[in-house]
Amino acid sequence: MSLRIGNGFDVHKFSEDPERALVLGGVVFDGERGLHGHSDADVISHAVGEALLGAAGLGDLGTHFPDTDERWRGADSLRLIDEIVRMLAVEGWSVVNVDCSVIAEQPKLAARREQMQQILSARVGGPVTIKGRRAEGIGGLGRSEGIACLASALIESALEREQQGVQP
Repeated sequence: MSLRIGNGFDVHKFSEDPERALVLGGVVFDGERGLHGHSDADVISHAVGEALLGAAGLGDLGTHFPDTDERWRGADSLRLIDEIVRMLAVEGWSVVNVDCSVIAEQPKLAARREQMQQILSARVGGPVTIKGRRAEGIGGLGRSEGIACLASALIESALEREQQGVQP
């Protein structure tokens, strides 16, 4: 069986715009400061996308969705995930799983974790797990200046999966 692993990372600082929504894993966190970015700045979705692209050897988010392209200004990052999953399928890959570690002092993720996991799992076609971690006051993340996410993705040859009779 052909398996490939990819790693993804994303980080965004908090926005000064009080109207900016905080979006993590496709979920809007009402009442929380939003993150600064060209799209919706969803660090979890961005790290997942980077991991999937890396595993398939298809470059990175900046190559496919550059911040100089106005089509992606304010974009819902789940649209980016959909496009990445489509690119993987064209290349013959399917997602086995994705695991994410979010580094943030705020907000607390536990109450929304299951919702984020369900949304992202449905989009990528495989289980996505999310864990929250604190930076314990160290550096910019520890001072609540932003949020970061690390993701690891495992993909497999969709053709081999079909030949074994396994449904995606």
